[in-house]
Amino acid sequence: MHAFDVLGDPVRRRILELLADGEQTSGEIVGVIQDEFGISQPAVSQHLKVLRESGFAHVRAEGPRRIYAMDAAPLQQVDEWVARFRVFWDVKLDALATEIARGKKKRKR
Repeated sequence: MHAFDVLGDPVRRRILELLADGEQTSGEIVGVIQDEFGISQPAVSQHLKVLRESGFAHVRAEGPRRIYAMDAAPLQQVDEWVARFRVFWDVKLDALATEIARGKKKRKR
């Protein structure tokens, strides 16, 4: 499955946001996702399975709990694709930085 297919789903993106903040138990993930999206525990489990099988997350057993962690390696594919388009916003961000610097100089005077 292509990285954008995985990231195209808002539930999976939200799970990745949670995992980007650190490891989470499956129960913690289910609780947040159920509150925010109103989907069932089996539906959340399906999303976690997609993330595992696509390499975005891995899981380890700790007694009866399942601990999920993010694997950022598949994001490299996304970064490579986005790199072609960075030129369009890099120029604008450089111009913004120049304007901010000019504004700071004017305030100092």
